[in-house]
Amino acid sequence: MGTVGVDLLVFQEGRGWLLDSRVMAVMSDESPAVGADKVHALVQLLRTRSYEEIRQRMYDNPPGSPWWSACKIELDIRNGEQIAAALSATSHVLERLRGSTQHFEQLAETLHESTKEVMEMLAGTKEAGRRLEIAVYVTIGITLVQLFNLIFEVFRKR
Repeated sequence: MGTVGVDLLVFQEGRGWLLDSRVMAVMSDESPAVGADKVHALVQLLRTRSYEEIRQRMYDNPPGSPWWSACKIELDIRNGEQIAAALSATSHVLERLRGSTQHFEQLAETLHESTKEVMEMLAGTKEAGRRLEIAVYVTIGITLVQLFNLIFEVFRKR
């Protein structure tokens, strides 16, 4: 028993070799070393091929064959590369989101402080309004007292 790759396990069974690709096991007459070299060469060949061509070639060959194994390995490599690129992009987006969140927190704090200052100003304005109201009542009262005093003086002289 031996391991030729991450996805390819090899067992010697009687006259042939059992190739187990984690999906389906098949018998092969080639030795593991020859099969692994062949798969490696095929993987190198598939590096320049499109996804569609690789998938079609994988479907055209039986599971466990060198072509099938090479196609599966190449697709796994490409999927891994795409996942790595997606993780990197996600990391960049998360950093931007973190920065935006901090900026929004600062803006919210500034808004809170400004709102607090406006409330304090409104409270001061309300107090000033009450003082002004009292001053107007006092002025009206004094004016009425003087008016009554003037009327009293006018009637007293007559």
